[in-house]
Amino acid sequence: MKKLLLIFTLLTASLSFSQEESIAKIDEFLNYLFENDKFMGSLVIRKGDTIVFKNAYGFYEANRGLRSNGNTKYKIGSVTKTFTATMIMQLVEAKKLRLETKISRFFPKIAMANYISVNDLLQQRSGIMDYVNADETFKEKLITGESREDLLERIADYEAIFEPGTKHMYSNTNYYLLGCIIENITKKSYAENLKELIVDKIGLKNTYYSTEKTDVSKRESYSYLYNGTNWEQFPEWDNSIAFASGGITSTPDDLTLFISSLFDGKLVTKSSVDQMKKIKDGYGMGLMQFPFGERRFFGHNGKIENFNAVVGYYPKEKLSIALISNADVYNQNDIMLGILSMYYKMPYPFPEFTKLDPEEIRPLLGVYSSNDLPLQIVVTEKNGELIAQATGQPPFPLTYFKDTTFVFQSAGVEITFGVDSFVLKQAGAKYRYTKN
Repeated sequence: MKKLLLIFTLLTASLSFSQEESIAKIDEFLNYLFENDKFMGSLVIRKGDTIVFKNAYGFYEANRGLRSNGNTKYKIGSVTKTFTATMIMQLVEAKKLRLETKISRFFPKIAMANYISVNDLLQQRSGIMDYVNADETFKEKLITGESREDLLERIADYEAIFEPGTKHMYSNTNYYLLGCIIENITKKSYAENLKELIVDKIGLKNTYYSTEKTDVSKRESYSYLYNGTNWEQFPEWDNSIAFASGGITSTPDDLTLFISSLFDGKLVTKSSVDQMKKIKDGYGMGLMQFPFGERRFFGHNGKIENFNAVVGYYPKEKLSIALISNADVYNQNDIMLGILSMYYKMPYPFPEFTKLDPEEIRPLLGVYSSNDLPLQIVVTEKNGELIAQATGQPPFPLTYFKDTTFVFQSAGVEITFGVDSFVLKQAGAKYRYTKN
């Protein structure tokens, strides 16, 4: 018996040491990205009730050099949708709402409202246009804001894109409307419902919805772009526009507690969770599925301003992970792939960030125009790195990939230079540019 106990103790110590190595490697990886100006933000990994990794990198206010820590609060974008879906399911369980209820009860002016159900909104199958991306003129509203009444009128003017329930199309409008439904039924604000139905129930410490501007005295973070020399603050949006589709502020610590509590049945019943995680055309009810090898994580991602957030939960291991970046300059999927590879002790080489010789860069600099897009792109150089800036948009760094190809990974942009020209690839499309 003593011999068996000794063997078990040695095995446990070995496993613990191995996990410590994995955690140290993850920390080294994120520090490496920060030191190369590719990442700022926070990561938490929780297994069951135990936090096995928690750290922050970079600044929540870069101009004053204020460093982020585990209590720094970030905007989480569309991860908000999982909170909104959870509150809707709570109302369904309380018999205050039915999934089959048609939204004409709340929004009679919306096209085909008599045929669109609450369930269609949850599953992104309503056919209602996404107000955020409906037209270029709305981009200004992201910063200046728009009243609830005017935005609902705008949505009511949209024509249906397809027959409700027949297709999937991701639309922020669906979850904006769900937030309005929550307020209509409860006669309380979205912020009050969030606090009462989720935050207080499971003891979240740093999660809330607010329409106030960022307050760094509360350790709320700005988002940033790297301009080749410094971290440049990204324009702040009016949070009332994001609302129930993307307006929540939180921390990775709270997000991992939220997603694990959801799957543990502390917020809704197991039956409701099963409905939420039933994926069709890539989406459930406020949940997506993220594969990592044979593992399948449930969760959501989100982008707002230049924040990029993702939370995932692997039920079999009761493992939850949340990563929030407040400087989305490097592909978040690649960062998560690296983190999970290291956590599961799989090989993952650190990316190489090559700074080119000025003589190699000089011929690439200039102002470029295209017959395919009404946007000029100015290419400049800072500290051995190419910086591109399209008309009316913030600058973004181009990372050397190979030969004459550079990438801006977080936006899926690839630029391959030729003689006084380049080809820009994004989302499967190609655009040819020539130097002016």
